[in-house]
Amino acid sequence: MIDRRADEATRGVRRGVYVLPALFTLGNILCGYLSIDAAHQHRFYTAASLLFLAGILDGLDGRVARLTGSTSAFGEQLDSLADVISFGVAPAFLAYQWGLGGFERLGLAVSFLFVVCGACRLARFNVQIHVVDKRYFVGLPIPAGAAAVAGVVWIHPAPLPSAGWSVAYLVFTVVVAYLMISTLRYRSFKDLDIKSKKSVVLVPVFGIILAALAWKPEISFTFLALLFAGSAPVTKLLSLMGLFRPKKTEAPAAVK
Repeated sequence: MIDRRADEATRGVRRGVYVLPALFTLGNILCGYLSIDAAHQHRFYTAASLLFLAGILDGLDGRVARLTGSTSAFGEQLDSLADVISFGVAPAFLAYQWGLGGFERLGLAVSFLFVVCGACRLARFNVQIHVVDKRYFVGLPIPAGAAAVAGVVWIHPAPLPSAGWSVAYLVFTVVVAYLMISTLRYRSFKDLDIKSKKSVVLVPVFGIILAALAWKPEISFTFLALLFAGSAPVTKLLSLMGLFRPKKTEAPAAVK
C-alpha cells in the first residue's frame, strides 16, 4: 500500500513538472490576447508592454523545461502556436491600430505580411529543428521582430504626428517582416560560457544592461531589439565590403 501511494505521488509530481513549462506558454498566449484587446481600445502603451512580458515568458518556458527535464514534442508545438499569436498576430494588430490604419488596405496588407512572415519563420524552424548550429539563428527570430515593431509603439504610444512618420513606420514593418524570412545569420549567444574566466569581463556589461532595463525599460528593450535586428544586415554588408569575415559553420541554425 505504501509503495502504491509513493508511486502515485511520484507520478503526480512528474505530471506537475511537465505542466509547469506549459503554464509559462499559456501565460505567453494570455499576454498576446490581452495585448490585442488593449490595442483595440487604443491603450497602446499597455499593449506593447504586454508583448514584452510575453517575450519574457517565452524565454522562461523553454529554460524551465530544460531545467526540469520536461521537454516534449507537445511543448515545442504549443510554444510555436503561442508565438504566432503573441509575436505575429498581436504586434501586427498593434502596428495597424497605432500607425498603419491610415493607409487602409495597404496598412492592412503590411500588417498581414508581418503575420505571414512570422508564421513562415516558425514553420521553417519546425521543419529544420534537427539541422542546427546553436551559435546562430537563420533569419530574425519572431520574438525579436515583434519587439522591434512593438518597441517603437512602447516608446511613443501617442499617434504618429505626421504622414511622413507613418510612411517610415510602414517601411520599417516591411523590413522587419523580410528579416524574419531572410537567411541572414544572427548570433544566438548560446555558445557563451558564463563559467569561463573570460566571461568575467562581461559582468560590467550585464550590470549596465540590467540597470538600463530597470531605469527605462521601454527605451532599453527597444534599443536592444533594434540593435539585434540590425546586427545581421550590418555584418553582411561589412562582409561584402571585405571589412569583416564571419567564421564558417557546418550547418545553419533554424531557431524561432
